[in-house]
Amino acid sequence: MPPRARETDPISYEAARDELLEVVRQLEAGNLPLEASLTLWERGEQLAVVCQSWLDGAKERLAARRPDAETPSAAASGDES
Repeated sequence: MPPRARETDPISYEAARDELLEVVRQLEAGNLPLEASLTLWERGEQLAVVCQSWLDGAKERLAARRPDAETPSAAASGDES
């Protein structure tokens, strides 16, 4: 995976997903020392948050384009107004 220009540049969904899959593969192989496994686990948690953020944003964008869709805040609160 090519490095980002700056560490603060956002990672794309696809890059985060691919890296997360690699983290899972390495953890499932089970041949790493404990400290390396913990470091990978923490990175996996970070990548999962990034992926979820991208998916939540995409869902909001799609919902905003559908005039008949209820807003996420209304759906969460049970408000049907």
